Amino acid sequence: MKIAVLVSGGVDSSVALRLLHEQGHQLEAFYLKIWLEDELAYLGDCPWEEDLAYAQAVCDAINVPLHVIPLQKEYWQQVVSYTIAEVRAGRTPSPDLLCNQRIKFGAFLEHIDDSFEKIATGHYAQKAVIDGKTVLLKAKDPIKDQTYFLSYLSQVQLDRLLFPIGCYLKSEVRELADRFDIPNKQRPDSQGICFLGKIKFSDFVAHHLGKQQGDIIEYETGTKLGMHDGFWFHTIGQRKGLRLGGGPWFVIKKDPARNIVYISRQYHSEDKVRDQFDVESLHWINGSEPKKHDLSAKIRHGEHTYSCTIEPFGINRAHVKLDGSDQGLAPGQFAVFYNGDQCLGCGVISEER
Repeated sequence: MKIAVLVSGGVDSSVALRLLHEQGHQLEAFYLKIWLEDELAYLGDCPWEEDLAYAQAVCDAINVPLHVIPLQKEYWQQVVSYTIAEVRAGRTPSPDLLCNQRIKFGAFLEHIDDSFEKIATGHYAQKAVIDGKTVLLKAKDPIKDQTYFLSYLSQVQLDRLLFPIGCYLKSEVRELADRFDIPNKQRPDSQGICFLGKIKFSDFVAHHLGKQQGDIIEYETGTKLGMHDGFWFHTIGQRKGLRLGGGPWFVIKKDPARNIVYISRQYHSEDKVRDQFDVESLHWINGSEPKKHDLSAKIRHGEHTYSCTIEPFGINRAHVKLDGSDQGLAPGQFAVFYNGDQCLGCGVISEER
């Protein structure tokens, strides 16, 4: 097949490229430039130049052409502006889900033609065809599984994708990198939000929202215990960074209107159990609500899932009940739903109860 391969300069996408090359496909590689140079250059070195150098070296080793696609404008309009707006509203955004849906498998498609039968990436995920429809399945490696970040895709997008490393453990991908002797085989995995690189998210937030001192108040007593630089620097469930003695203290609530952060030492007491929430903007990959309402859910990227029940109401909304308490539930987060290993779709947490 003729395949467009998205490469990042990391080990995972490089191994995906080499596997497809070994299988004899006709390949062209693409590097999506989303780094906001003018916006963030003062905060640190531009990581995209090092990433691109590695991507170029990997492609040159097997004579695969590499194209650089500038998508900074689209990324700002469709991902970064959303992130800033969510933080300003006191919510917890998940920009990487939108990056996949709107940029990598959205805006990028406008830069390639239909001669590319498939688009391949280094995501840890798998696909299968069930009852005539392509479904998204968890990766072999439960810790590296990235279906959480792919849950906002449409059926049309999923049909065109390939995940060459989804059937491997991360350790096996590293072994393949050694066997292929790729130039970046020893490169560590990247961490954090894709457009920030090594820059701290708090520095990015400070650049856009500034600092504004507000009160830190103990939830149970109403006692003021300290000051913070802005509620937007704090997330529900946060333990570090409060700079207070007598803890451990946890952030349990924010009041954006009054710029107050509420904290507690009794974070796991019965009156603070978080096991129910509502979701809005429900999105099902195959376009229809699942018949089964006893599912499982991930509240964030990672191995852990909860058994849950989902009760739809209204338009693209539902009430979710978990089989356990998650003290990090926060409006704005995505809840991603599964039936066994199949990722069904997602919804945005609008209210925790």
